[in-house]
Amino acid sequence: MGIIDATTPRPDGIARLSDWALLRVHGADAAAFLQSQLTQDVEALRDGDARLAGYCSPKGRLLASFIVWRMADDAFGLLCSADVAASAAKRLSMYVLRARCRVEDATAAWSTFGVAGTSALALAGGHHEPWRVQRLGESWLIGLPAAVEGVPRWMLLRPAVETGALTLPVLDERMWRLLEVASGVPRITAATAEQFVPQMINFERVGGVHFQKGCYPGQEVVARSQYRGTIKRRMHLFATSGSARAGQDVFHSEDPAQPAGMVVDAAEASSGSYLLAEVKLASLDSGALHLGAPDGPQLRRLELPYSITDTVDA
Repeated sequence: MGIIDATTPRPDGIARLSDWALLRVHGADAAAFLQSQLTQDVEALRDGDARLAGYCSPKGRLLASFIVWRMADDAFGLLCSADVAASAAKRLSMYVLRARCRVEDATAAWSTFGVAGTSALALAGGHHEPWRVQRLGESWLIGLPAAVEGVPRWMLLRPAVETGALTLPVLDERMWRLLEVASGVPRITAATAEQFVPQMINFERVGGVHFQKGCYPGQEVVARSQYRGTIKRRMHLFATSGSARAGQDVFHSEDPAQPAGMVVDAAEASSGSYLLAEVKLASLDSGALHLGAPDGPQLRRLELPYSITDTVDA
């Protein structure tokens, strides 16, 4: 059974998102600066395009993940989890040095919404295209990958001073979180910062890493993980009867003495949770995975919206 079944109305409407924040990087050197810091080819970003981007430590571990797009010729928006925004802005600012740009937290100036379903298509002109950005007056509409059930999704940013009503049904924020998890696009939060090399959470599979661009913090580690051969840990989608949260350990029945993985993101459902968890690929061959403890709730693996074909070295 999927996240949406015959007894559940298909998600449709708009939800206010309080767990996202917006950083704004602006100035004459903004593109070059972000090019030197993020996993994405920011300088090649065209008007109307959005991309995933990671911000890594020198050890190649993700400190934050962003949805990035051009807000102007010399300004970029970076959407991220609200609980890593301050630390990411502080760290980025430390490396500005003599670059002619500034990093600021612009969250208070914008209202962030998630919109999904058929009634939201009217905002996008009747079509859904992931990672395309549309300007709606002073607002921004960013297409996101659909969830496994094919429900179209967008993020909408409106100036906080704009008070006009949006004529869309109210979407339960819990359902938006379920769609976010089911899409298989990971988001780094405070609970998972510095835990994962991008490939461990399929970040390159969903367009978050550009391997032909120049250097950035952790680039050698990320490149080595990509080209050294088999990747032995990957993120998968699971369902469980338990209550899951990002940062929780996952245990395997055949090796209960140590964790076999970690929850990347999770959302509550009526009968438990759906979650994205990074696990050892070998743990999927036999036995069972459990949430939080060796005897915790069992995880049931579901299909992601994209393929994972890695195998484990003998």
